[in-house]
Amino acid sequence: MLKAAFIFVAPAADNQIHRAVVATPAVELTVVGVSNYQAAVTAARELSGQGIAAIELCGGFGSEGVAAIKQAVNGKAVVGVVRFDNHPGLEGKSGDDLFQRQA
Repeated sequence: MLKAAFIFVAPAADNQIHRAVVATPAVELTVVGVSNYQAAVTAARELSGQGIAAIELCGGFGSEGVAAIKQAVNGKAVVGVVRFDNHPGLEGKSGDDLFQRQA
């Protein structure tokens, strides 16, 4: 069974509260909401430590955010990303503009 995760960034999301698991016979997907890159790094380390093999990041993560997650998992999981140049859910900005200074 593939264990995967999707991390999305949203204001006031708490990675301990805003999470869900969807299990099918072939894939177990953990969905986690975070409020910034620092919380995403924490969540990614936790997930990869629990055997999550693939982590996909929402379009709110800019290039710098993706790099921070890739570094955080240190090869324990592959990292992919949904791409938006400017995310409509983040007032048309990239997560790099909003969250990078907090990481």
